[in-house]
Amino acid sequence: MSGSILGNRVARTEDPELVTGAARYLADLDLEDAVYAVFVRSTVAHALLLGIDTAEAAVAPGVAGVFTAADLALAPAHGFMKVADEFIRPPLATDKVRFVGDPIAVVIADTYAQAVDAAELVVVDFEPLAAVVDPEHAFDDDVPLVFTTKGDNIAISVTDPASDVLADADCIVRGRYVNQRVAGAPLEPNAIAAVPDGDGHLTFHCPTQMPHLLRDQLARALGRDAERVRVVVPHMGGGFGAKVALYPEFPVVAVAAERLGRPVVWNESRSVDLVSLVHSRAQIQYAELGLRSDGTFSGLRVRLVGDAGAYPNIGAFLPAGTKRMANGPYTFGRIRFDIAVAVTNTTPTGAYRGAGRPEATALLERLIDQASIELGIDALEIRRRNFLDPGDFPYETLTGLTYDSGDYAVALDEAARIVGYDQLRAEQAERRARGDRKALGIGVASYVEVTSGGGGSEFASVEVHPDGSATINAGTSAHGQGHQTSYAMLVSAQTGIPVDRIRLAQSDTDATRTGGGTGGSRSLQLGGSAVRNATEAMVTKARHLAAHVLEAAVDDIVVDTDAGTVGVAGVPARALSWSELAVAATVAPAGVVDHADDTVGLAAQLDFDQIDGTFPFGTHISVVEVDLDTGQTTLLRHVAVDDAGTVVNPLIFEGQQQGGIGQGLSQALFEEVRYDEAGNPQTANFADYAFPSAAEMISFETHHTETPTPLNPLGAKGIGEAATVGSTPAVQNAVIDAVAHLGIRHLDMPLGAERVWRAVVAAEAGSPPEPWREPPAVFERLTAGQEPDAEGLAAAESI
Repeated sequence: MSGSILGNRVARTEDPELVTGAARYLADLDLEDAVYAVFVRSTVAHALLLGIDTAEAAVAPGVAGVFTAADLALAPAHGFMKVADEFIRPPLATDKVRFVGDPIAVVIADTYAQAVDAAELVVVDFEPLAAVVDPEHAFDDDVPLVFTTKGDNIAISVTDPASDVLADADCIVRGRYVNQRVAGAPLEPNAIAAVPDGDGHLTFHCPTQMPHLLRDQLARALGRDAERVRVVVPHMGGGFGAKVALYPEFPVVAVAAERLGRPVVWNESRSVDLVSLVHSRAQIQYAELGLRSDGTFSGLRVRLVGDAGAYPNIGAFLPAGTKRMANGPYTFGRIRFDIAVAVTNTTPTGAYRGAGRPEATALLERLIDQASIELGIDALEIRRRNFLDPGDFPYETLTGLTYDSGDYAVALDEAARIVGYDQLRAEQAERRARGDRKALGIGVASYVEVTSGGGGSEFASVEVHPDGSATINAGTSAHGQGHQTSYAMLVSAQTGIPVDRIRLAQSDTDATRTGGGTGGSRSLQLGGSAVRNATEAMVTKARHLAAHVLEAAVDDIVVDTDAGTVGVAGVPARALSWSELAVAATVAPAGVVDHADDTVGLAAQLDFDQIDGTFPFGTHISVVEVDLDTGQTTLLRHVAVDDAGTVVNPLIFEGQQQGGIGQGLSQALFEEVRYDEAGNPQTANFADYAFPSAAEMISFETHHTETPTPLNPLGAKGIGEAATVGSTPAVQNAVIDAVAHLGIRHLDMPLGAERVWRAVVAAEAGSPPEPWREPPAVFERLTAGQEPDAEGLAAAESI
């Protein structure tokens, strides 16, 4: 028999309908008698809401209804996670608006254009208030309060016991690092279509990453049982963490649809999406690394300012995820990590590819590169000296996690070999000696991250049909990740059924019993393991059925995956095809096929449970050229060596690496959400929000090693976010390395030409930018006796 299909580069079977335009997205739905919603949003960042005049809009052409908070009487909701009682968000603003984009009313009309025109006729009476925009100043005593009942602008604070973790250091390296606010910016903006059926049931079409979670949240917001809400996910044009849960517009559209008795479609514009869809990152990190004279790490001290935006939710908790990953792939003597997350008059923050973990790697890798220069130890060598040893696993970190497996030096050495590290350093030295104005930079970043954090559970079923094809039903929700192909390979490996004859059903809460959706790089390790185990259970049923039909002992029945048959070992003539077995299952006497799992025919279903998260790791090395006269950065090469355990399909694995690197370097070089002092967005379209196209990219060099996890039967870890974690600091380090000989030790992202040029000019004049300044006074207050937010910390740890 030939080898397993697993581990081979199998072409994606889900792609033909995508590249031929046959895939249907939400905007393609043909809903009878549908009307279209446009939200009236706040144009000021902070104001009292004195009045809303909808009279003229209500009689505008085509308008079916105009609704405010008073009209709908919807209960406030916490969204994804509760931070504090004071931060409950009304679906439509009531007495106050808190950011530009806060929804105030909704206009519904026969066409989208009519709804846009009528929304312009709604008159809102504001009493402007001073806005809080800078999270570092949000903690000051003289700033306005975003929520007056809270008493301050602290969303969450988490402090460690006071201790001097740097006391025994021979050298201390310090840096203030801004991990800038970015937008998720999926190519398909937020969108929904609510379809009432007249008897209290609602079908909700929504490009969400987690349909079952959304169903439950929407049902709670509407005050009804979850069984009366059906969520269906069409094809989705990107999520990246920003589309994981309930947005305030969702229950508004749902109730409006039921009031009108017609389907209501909401498909937001790009400019609105850039201020209403959650932003992410948004951290200011005051980081200090203690080192011994031999370059080993003695301690790490971090004070982190987070920005939750106007309505604290999951974004308020993500800095705690940064803290949890602060051990990185290294050995530390001690770690102290304090967090203060601010409430500001800006778009709320949430998850974005990596969700707290890229920020942890960024601060560590910046510190280590600074230390490399200060101590005169090569960037690779200083990392090698501090890596955890392969024999240390499972490893209990100082921040409370258990790393499952790792061999960090292997990935670093492989990346260095592929990129030709020693030759690049020699070329860099030659350029500097010649005084070249095109400076070469080599950036290294080693990382470890957590996927499916805390473990989890996932559902899958596998059914073989009388025509010999098979259907997988899974609780994950693919939107580009390649689940159909990967899962089909897992079924084919045990059955021999061709991959192109195996279909994936997903993303319909009425058709799939339960599911955790897709996020946190959980799908292959949880969903894939569930598919693998369900297939194994189905094959066991098939062997018993074949034994009955062929009048043989079950122990003599084997699966021939080359032939795609089940029969008596060593007797090819006595074998049944999967088609024949599926037909036989429909007429088999009771008891021949076990249906204890509530399946019918030749099928099995189950849930797979994983007790903890898994920890992918790797090293990225980026090579750039910086023009010292203009500040322009040119990316020359990017080598990624990522390890996410067992690789099922290298083609899909590399696709995830490519996408992750693209978004990582985009943050390093291009992306940043900006506000003026009044809280007005300055980047509300793709003309102002730098967003690279393929023309700004190079061909990334993607490679992998394999260190399986013991936590699931596949040995797989998540790869969906790993390359983003590694690539951002590698590119940032490369740019800074290119100008380090001038005395520059740190530059914040995005590393645009003007920022780099100004730093070069200052450095060549003898005044390079200072990498450090003292943290805000809030940390002194928090550690002087104020108790940490125990409820917030518990919720953060649950992420």
